Amino acid sequence: MVDSNASSATTEDTPNPKPDGNAPSESDLMSDSLARKVQESLSLGKKHKFWETQPVGQFKDLGDNSLPEGPIEDPTPLSEVKQEPYKLPNLYEWITCDMDSEEMCAEVYNLLTNNYVEDDENMFRFNYSKEFLRWALHPPGYFRSWHIGVRVISSKKLVAFITGVPSRIRVRNDVVTMAEINFLCVHKKLRSKRLAPVMIKEVTRRVHLENIWQAAYTAGVVLPTPMSSCQYWHRSLNPKKLIDVGFSRLGARMTMSRTIKLYKLPESTVTPGFRKMELHDVPAVTRLLRDYLSKFIVAPDLDENDVEHWLLPKENVVNSYLVESPETHDITDFCSFYTLPSTILGNQNYSTLKAAYSYYNVSTKTPLLQLMNDALIVARQNDYDVFNALDVMLNESFLKELKFGPGDGKLHYYLYNYRLRNPLRPSELGLVLL
Repeated sequence: MVDSNASSATTEDTPNPKPDGNAPSESDLMSDSLARKVQESLSLGKKHKFWETQPVGQFKDLGDNSLPEGPIEDPTPLSEVKQEPYKLPNLYEWITCDMDSEEMCAEVYNLLTNNYVEDDENMFRFNYSKEFLRWALHPPGYFRSWHIGVRVISSKKLVAFITGVPSRIRVRNDVVTMAEINFLCVHKKLRSKRLAPVMIKEVTRRVHLENIWQAAYTAGVVLPTPMSSCQYWHRSLNPKKLIDVGFSRLGARMTMSRTIKLYKLPESTVTPGFRKMELHDVPAVTRLLRDYLSKFIVAPDLDENDVEHWLLPKENVVNSYLVESPETHDITDFCSFYTLPSTILGNQNYSTLKAAYSYYNVSTKTPLLQLMNDALIVARQNDYDVFNALDVMLNESFLKELKFGPGDGKLHYYLYNYRLRNPLRPSELGLVLL
C-alpha cells in the first residue's frame, strides 16, 4: 500500500436516472461515485498537492473520454534520469535493505510491526512475518536497489521503508512491465516530516533507472485517481475469538452459541481430488491461471517462474490447493490464500489474529462456491481465525452465499503513469496486490 491509513466505507444513494429516462451505465455510476468521493475529499481540505504533480489520472479529468488510454508521459532517455538520490532532511540517510540479512530483515519487520497499517479504531495492525516479507520482495528478477530504507544518521535506527518489485501487468491487450510499490511506512513520530513524498520520488527514480516507467499500488484512501475501488469481505472461522477481540460483533437477536453454529464448517473437504499444490503442478496451474486471467481488463501476466514463486505453498506465507480429476488426472480447479496476521492491540487474552486473504482462484469443473467452501475448511483446519476476500474477479458470486460479511473499508487500486478512461468494476479486475 502507498498510504498507511485505512478508510471507512460510506453508504451512497443510487444516482437518479438520466434525463432521457435511461438508467445510467455502470461506468457512469462508478464515475459519479468517485466524483462524490473526490468532492468529499476536497471539501475536507484534503488537497493532493504531491499527486497533482505526478503523471497519474487527475480528478479534473474524470469523465473526459477524449484523453487517450495508456502511458501519460513518454519515457525519458536514461541518461537524463536523475543519477543521485533525492535529498533527505539533514538527520537522515538512504540505505538499501538487504532482506537476505537476518539483522536487516528483523529491523524491517520491527518497523512495520510497530508502525504500519492499522484499522480506523487502532485495534489491529498488520504483522507481516519475516518469511512473508522475503517472499513478497524476492520475486523473479527483483532489484535489491528497490528495497529502500531511511536511517537516522546518528543512531542508525531504521525509521522509514518503501519497496518496489518488477511485474508484468496486462492492461486490455498490452502487457506492460511495471513496478508494484508496497510497504510505504514512516515511523509514527516522524509523520510530520513529509518523508513519504520524498520516498515515493526516490523509489520512482530507481525504477526509472531500470527503464521501467509504470507502476501499480493500492491505498485505503482516495488519491488521484483510483482505477478501481474494491470492498473487503470477511468470513468468520473462529467467531468467538473475533467477537471477543472486537473484530466483529454479536448480531441482533443472536447468542454466542447460535453464532458459532452459524459459522461451523464441515470437518473435511468435499471435492474429490482436492489436494495441496506441488512443484510438478506448476505448468498445469500456469495454463489454468493464464486462461482465467485473460478474461479481465487488468491482470498479471504470469509465467511458470512467477507461478512457482507466488503460488507454490510456503508455510505460514501462501497456501495453494487444486483439484486433480480422479479419472483423467487433469488439473481442473485451483484456489489459494496468503497468510497475513494482525497484532491485536490492547487485549489481555489474545495477541494475534490469524487471517487468510483470498489470492487467485480458478473454477472450471468444480463450482466456485464448492471450491471456496473447501478453501474455508482447510483454513479452519489450519487455525485461521478469519478468511478475507476482495470483491475482485468472480469473488462476488460466492461471498454472501458462504457467509462473508462486508468490511467497513475499501481498497483503492492505482496505476502510475498509465491512464484508463473509466474506473473498472471490481469484477473487471484480475489483480491482487499484497
